[in-house]
Amino acid sequence: MTSAPTTAPVPLGGPRFQTEPAELYREMRRDHGSVVPVVLDGDIPAWLVLGYRELHQVTGDPQLFSRDSELWSQWERIPDDWPLLPMIGRRQPSILYTVGERHRERAAMISDALEAVDPFELRSQAEKFADELIDAICPKGETDLIGDYAALLPVRVLATLYGFSDEQGPGLVTALNDMINGREGALAGQQHLASSMAGLIAERTEKPADDVVSRMLANTAGFDAMEIVQDLMVMMAAGHQPTADWIGNSLRLMLTDDRFAASLFGGRHSVAEAMNEVLWEDTPTQNVAGRWASRDTQLGGRRIRSGDLLLLGLQGANSDPQVRTDSSALTGGNNAHFSFGHGEHRCPFPAQEVAEVIARTGIEVVLDRLPDIDLAVPAETLTRRPSPWLRGLNELPVRFTPVPVL
Repeated sequence: MTSAPTTAPVPLGGPRFQTEPAELYREMRRDHGSVVPVVLDGDIPAWLVLGYRELHQVTGDPQLFSRDSELWSQWERIPDDWPLLPMIGRRQPSILYTVGERHRERAAMISDALEAVDPFELRSQAEKFADELIDAICPKGETDLIGDYAALLPVRVLATLYGFSDEQGPGLVTALNDMINGREGALAGQQHLASSMAGLIAERTEKPADDVVSRMLANTAGFDAMEIVQDLMVMMAAGHQPTADWIGNSLRLMLTDDRFAASLFGGRHSVAEAMNEVLWEDTPTQNVAGRWASRDTQLGGRRIRSGDLLLLGLQGANSDPQVRTDSSALTGGNNAHFSFGHGEHRCPFPAQEVAEVIARTGIEVVLDRLPDIDLAVPAETLTRRPSPWLRGLNELPVRFTPVPVL
């Protein structure tokens, strides 16, 4: 087997993930091949899998490339205050780190609870909260569609589906955004989220209702309250921020790309096209941690050691030139991207459907309520969060003719 180039490992961080990730992934592929040696905070080594075929192999073989983080050979080097511990956890009783039959039972519990959500009720709830948010901004004639809209919408809808009251919604929005931003309020946000979930579970244990939490508690596989709290937190975080970024990235595409201009003037078919284009070209979840090699193996010409961490380069695989031979061509209805993952640890299909309904409804409400919306700043001045994991806009300033509230 031909050995891949052996230049120095790439730091997984820095401003280029914010400014020019597509070019960065191309350089990584050129210099290192489809499996790239990277270093995380504190010079911790890992592999970033950028090849479509290689990523398919990693995500499709849960025995060789396990989700069990206890296998990691680097734990003795990881300090208690390592900033990536929320991303790469240890001994967490959530679905993210469960493997084997127990994982399949857990995934079934979550899928069944979400599959029972009425799609018409889901869209109705999404429209309700979207209209409330637009009512707050439509008389002003200008707004930031990220901070005033996209960053607030998905969590409100999810909170209602899970069983939280409308009064609890705003506090959950603040807590979740604080936790995801990872700044001084992150720990307090995480604690508020956990205590809110525990309180809801206690309430629904005593008095079940027609909601996601009650259906999870009714599951007969024997998961305890702490496991369900952990899974609800994972579901809330994974369901909110990528969906918010899906809304923001799609609106940016419609406002800046002539191919999607029709969507701003009532062409609803192109909303779905724009959303699918984003999942290929500008996916909210860029890279995911991760998988751990359960034994020595070969991947993409690299020698992978037992206990090595492999990061899933979803955007890199989506743009693999062996798959996207003409990156300028629209993807149409092709959904063979990795944006929801692959294999038994991929995003459950009912969760994908929930995210799509929330995102599409959120976009369509903007276009319906603010009919002459336009970007308020030059497109090239829009900035992204400097994260190698999630890709979303810091803000999306727009202007429009003021309209009355509903």
